[in-house]
Amino acid sequence: MAQLVIRKLDPIIKENLKKRSALHGISMEAEARLILANALKEDKPSSLGLGSRIALRFSGKGLDEALPELHGENIYPMEL
Repeated sequence: MAQLVIRKLDPIIKENLKKRSALHGISMEAEARLILANALKEDKPSSLGLGSRIALRFSGKGLDEALPELHGENIYPMEL
């Protein structure tokens, strides 16, 4: 196993890590490992493009009827 030393860590970050690890009942070192592992899992590049990922996320949700076409009509901002 490799070791990692983090210097010049902001005291607030260290205190928050201490509180979070106590909340989970594990050591600060174990909590830091979990945080790093979870953060790096999210960095996997997707084989799908952005549009495909958005379509997949919202499939089966939304409108039941088609949206009206607005060709040739003026569009105005909503009044709030």
